[in-house]
Parts: sequence; C-alpha cells; structure tokens
Amino acid sequence: MKIDKIRSMSQAELASEELKLKKELFNLRFRHVTGQLENPLQMREIKRDIARVKTVLREKELSAAGK
Repeated sequence: MKIDKIRSMSQAELASEELKLKKELFNLRFRHVTGQLENPLQMREIKRDIARVKTVLREKELSAAGK
C-alpha cells in the first residue's frame, strides 16, 4: 500500500484499515502453518503495511494534540 494513500485517510479509516490488515495477517499465518501459503513474502508486506498505518495514526494523534 502506498504511503500517499495512507496519509489521505482519516483516523477512523486508518483504524479500520489496521484491523483489516491484522485479520489478513492472522489468516496468512494460519495458511503458512498449514502449508497452504504459496508466497510467504506476503506476510512481510502485510506487517509493513500495518507499521505504516500505525505510524500515520500516531502522526495524526501528535499533530492533533499539538494544535
């Protein structure tokens, strides 16, 4: 997911996106353990997307508190 797209989201959208990504990561981990995951690098990308979303959420929280 592109950082520009993440930055354009509202805080509520970011929170729902984070929840969606965490569910997807859970499903990928489950598929990995059962041997059904063809591309384990997907897990890395999802983890990075979660980190990006959390970073932007924190930036928005700090900018709102600073005003």
